[in-house]
Amino acid sequence: MSDARWMALALSLGARGMGQVWPNPAVGCVLVREGRVVGRGWTARGGRPHAEVVALGQAGALARGACAYVSLEPCNHVGQTGPCASALIDAGVARVVVACEDPDPRVAGGGIARLRAAGVEVVVGVGAAEAERAHTGFFRRVREGRPMLTLKVATSLDGRIATASGESQWITGPDARRRVHGMRARHDAVLVGAGTARADDPSLTVRGFGDVPQPVRVVVSRRLDVPVDLALGRTARDVPVWLVHGPDVPSAARAAWVAAGATLIESALGAGGQLDVGAALQRLGEAGLTRVFCEGGGALAASLLTADLVDELAVFSGGLVIGAEGTPSVGAMGLTGLAEAPRFTRERVEGVGPDALSLWTRTVE
Repeated sequence: MSDARWMALALSLGARGMGQVWPNPAVGCVLVREGRVVGRGWTARGGRPHAEVVALGQAGALARGACAYVSLEPCNHVGQTGPCASALIDAGVARVVVACEDPDPRVAGGGIARLRAAGVEVVVGVGAAEAERAHTGFFRRVREGRPMLTLKVATSLDGRIATASGESQWITGPDARRRVHGMRARHDAVLVGAGTARADDPSLTVRGFGDVPQPVRVVVSRRLDVPVDLALGRTARDVPVWLVHGPDVPSAARAAWVAAGATLIESALGAGGQLDVGAALQRLGEAGLTRVFCEGGGALAASLLTADLVDELAVFSGGLVIGAEGTPSVGAMGLTGLAEAPRFTRERVEGVGPDALSLWTRTVE
């Protein structure tokens, strides 16, 4: 096969680690010798061992003289384990094909330089566009200090998420709900606003996919006014719950959530005395998150869109119409002209059971 096809395999392997390896990137590696795969690997749960180490362990002595296809530049620093660049050199790999360089300052071309200094042939840029997309969350955190954010909404055909009485279960069907669980599993965290937590009492866990790592459950609550006896509070010791709050929360609420096992993260306020969502995402980036899946509600969605923090938009549409008295999927944004509206580029539209899913990415001008 061509370098491009081997790299496509490495990228597909790396995708298996999404949502499981933060703060590390989800990397895939394939070792090929004489046209045959002798080792393959992807970043293990928790971020260690790295994909190259897994593939080398599988290949054993067959790694000598082989070509390694890696979806991100091999690391060049000593962390919990030694540098992957050194591991490839020590194993006798003759050629390394890298999709793209790692922008992490601890690597940033150093892994490639170490390989070349050892006489290993290195090719860079095969599958670069696909790798940039695959590592968006990790790159966003390294370059901008915040995780990538996917905003999910499930709406009626006229953009409503509930009736006037608040009834919302279910606008979309079981196929769409299962798809959402799969999307949760591919993110490090699931994020909701305090209003959604109070109104829906969600668990925000991944269900129906067997033994998979659960995402961190994050609630943005300016005043920490989320009852601790909700499902999130009752299960905080089983699956992590983080609450992002303002600087002046009641001490009783703080003590109750800490006693329940939650992690409290203080963040700065913005205009109008509300939480600054940009600052909140920076705090989540500092905590190691690279991919966040936001499930509302409307006020939080509006804040994220207004601040241009939504990288991907996933819209599930059910085949019903609720009318103007229903609750809109996005709260007020204060726009006065179309030029101010955030724009997205359609990636694809697909059927999910009786419903439709449209996937969009932020339009970069």
